[in-house]
Amino acid sequence: MFAAYAARIDRDQPLSGLELGERPAPEARPGWTTVNVKAASLNHHDLWSLRGVGLGEEALPMILGCDAAGIDADGNEVVVHSVIGQSGHGVGPDEPRSILTERYQGTFAEQVAVPAWNVLPKPKELSFAEAACLPTAWLTAYRMLFTNAGVRPGDSVLVQGAGGGVATAAIVLGAAAGLRVFATSRSEDKRKRAVELGAEAALPTGERLPQRVDAVIETVGAATWSHSVKSLKPGGALVISGATSGFNPERTELNRIFFLELKVVGSTMGSKDELASLLNFCAAKGVRPVIDTTLPLDRAREGFAKLAEGEMFGKVVLTV
Repeated sequence: MFAAYAARIDRDQPLSGLELGERPAPEARPGWTTVNVKAASLNHHDLWSLRGVGLGEEALPMILGCDAAGIDADGNEVVVHSVIGQSGHGVGPDEPRSILTERYQGTFAEQVAVPAWNVLPKPKELSFAEAACLPTAWLTAYRMLFTNAGVRPGDSVLVQGAGGGVATAAIVLGAAAGLRVFATSRSEDKRKRAVELGAEAALPTGERLPQRVDAVIETVGAATWSHSVKSLKPGGALVISGATSGFNPERTELNRIFFLELKVVGSTMGSKDELASLLNFCAAKGVRPVIDTTLPLDRAREGFAKLAEGEMFGKVVLTV
């Protein structure tokens, strides 16, 4: 079957390790099912994999891709939950949980095999491309907002780095849930689009907000960390799920964190139940993922380049 896969690890030039070509189709195994992929979306996780983060040389070649929507062996339209081993389903009881492409072949292919437990019904209201955007970036944003930040309608939230997959999802989901959403971006165009998606205001990165907020959704890391801490109300929550600009901020702002009793919460992906809730929320309220670009699988390299350059607003989707 045709696939986009990591053939080599290159920390400095990750795209040099990306290959497109034929790979073996999934083999049947007890408790697993095969999904015929209709659409899959890119995440920064895929670029990190090409750099060797979470993926070792011994696992190569590895088909990339965490997210997918498609048709299962019984003809049902489904969405794939990409966390393998949650609650032990489909793997041995001692195997730690992992994300597709860390241990098991991913979704940038004509077919993907996952534990049967990891397959959820696709709402008829969502297209395959839209559904394929939800299991990683949108699920991460959903968990950050409603589980780890614990915000409620009427609360305020700052989303750093408008334009990325998680950030875009947080803006749309937050606005749909009745939050007061503020966003930042270095790009004037991305700030305008953030407002169009429901942000109350969008400001240049690092600029002082009109008010302090109850929570910050942080995926940028070092470049925005100090601003995130300074933007919080006393007792507020800084929820972090990534650090695309680096892991070591120049200023940790520890004095503010302890004096204002701020909460710093790490967040990774989400549960199957949270994905089911997200799917229902999107279907019931007309919420739709923001898609920047849709490309056929054989043009995956263009999508990876767009992701690496950071020029997209929303998700890049590959169709099969």
